Amino acid sequence: MLNFFLWLLFGAIIGWLASLVMRTNAQQGLLLNIVVGIVGAFLGGLVFNFMGIGGSNINTNDFSLGALLVSFIGAIILLAIVNLVRRGSVR
Repeated sequence: MLNFFLWLLFGAIIGWLASLVMRTNAQQGLLLNIVVGIVGAFLGGLVFNFMGIGGSNINTNDFSLGALLVSFIGAIILLAIVNLVRRGSVR
């Protein structure tokens, strides 16, 4: 149960930080920040595993600094893809 709350909390923080970096913070609320953080963590894990680096992330109940970094990079990638589809540019 505690892991679930940590997952939501870190998902929200990661989504919020990624939205600040990608300048989409004004368009997102708390719920969307959580979704971006969690989906971004999944995407980051896939990208890092595909590259052979091994991407532990918050979705694997790993809340280490490396896992948070992988999740953050995945969230930025996700927002870049969304910006590209919506606006035609990454920003």
